[in-house]
Amino acid sequence: MQDTLKSSPAENKAMKHASFVGVSTTTVFYLLCGCVGYAAFREHAPGDLLSGSGFDHPVWLLNVANVCMAIHLIGAYQVFAQPIFSLVESSCRQRWPEVKFVTMDHQITIPFLGGTSFQVNWFRVVWRSAYVAVTTVFATVLPFFNVLLALIGAASFWPLTVYFPIEMYIARAKVLKFSFSWMCLQALSLVCLLVSLVAAAGSVAGLIQSLKTYRPFKNEV
Repeated sequence: MQDTLKSSPAENKAMKHASFVGVSTTTVFYLLCGCVGYAAFREHAPGDLLSGSGFDHPVWLLNVANVCMAIHLIGAYQVFAQPIFSLVESSCRQRWPEVKFVTMDHQITIPFLGGTSFQVNWFRVVWRSAYVAVTTVFATVLPFFNVLLALIGAASFWPLTVYFPIEMYIARAKVLKFSFSWMCLQALSLVCLLVSLVAAAGSVAGLIQSLKTYRPFKNEV
């Protein structure tokens, strides 16, 4: 029976397919939102195309959109926060190896679950809880969610999405300098750099405009 089963594809092929599907889906949705929003509202397009444009019916559609946004942000928060957690915790263990509060794990048994237990490190609990609390307060104080998100996206788009992947591909594929492929890749990198600079300039202008009517703990899109 095992001989008749199709073997699983190699990990690099599976990840390449998953990355292609994920990036393609994200690109299609982002382009649709950007093009439809600009076609409908021009430069006055709201950051939230659904609720920001006065669209409030059907309510279930807005609720589904909010749930999807919450799932997206929770996942993104974990992706960006876990490396910070790991860096701080490993650094503290190396610096204070004799402090039990930092290094020791405590076993806690959950009652009424048949003796089920799990390991708890109190430093990890305190540090991660404090980090989440501080970032939450900081996020609620700043009302310009869309403007800051655009600025961060513009600043990280070219180096992380374009420049480093292109340079790694050139180095791995040993693309000859000043060859046709090399020139095309460098032209793509330059165009994306210009797009990032224009987007960053627009985000800074929007941030300055938002600061004129800034009120803490009030969301302004």
